[in-house]
Amino acid sequence: MAKKIMLTEEGLHNLEEELKYLKGEKRKEMAEKIKLARSYGDLSENSEYDDAKNEQAIMEARIRDIEATLKNYELIDESDDNSEHVRLSSRVKVEMIATGSTREFKIVGVNEINPAEGKISDESPIGSALVGHVVGDVVEADAPSGPVAMKIVEIGK
Repeated sequence: MAKKIMLTEEGLHNLEEELKYLKGEKRKEMAEKIKLARSYGDLSENSEYDDAKNEQAIMEARIRDIEATLKNYELIDESDDNSEHVRLSSRVKVEMIATGSTREFKIVGVNEINPAEGKISDESPIGSALVGHVVGDVVEADAPSGPVAMKIVEIGK
């Protein structure tokens, strides 16, 4: 059996909305784009047509990806008030030992990562290093840029 994909309620909602958009509005838009490109003439030398077909293939692959995720997900229980240990759905404030600066992360499943928003996967080097620890613990992660030491300052929802 395939490994369950962990999703927050927000992540589930976002995937459902994206799927609805891709299957509705985006598919219609792609069909129009292909129709327009086809009208430019000889398909063997029509780069607009090739580009539109490639874009359509990427979109259809994304639809299949989302559908597969929605068939094999497990909702993360975010109602648990126990914020003693870092876990999926925790917001974690850490102090970077090397610089003294602080960073905040939200631990999410792999389908919800967004580094720009501080959302990191529980399977990433930093996320997996933090999971299971408590405030005051110093953890070290093997990040792509090298070892990173962090002290957990705060854990919340």
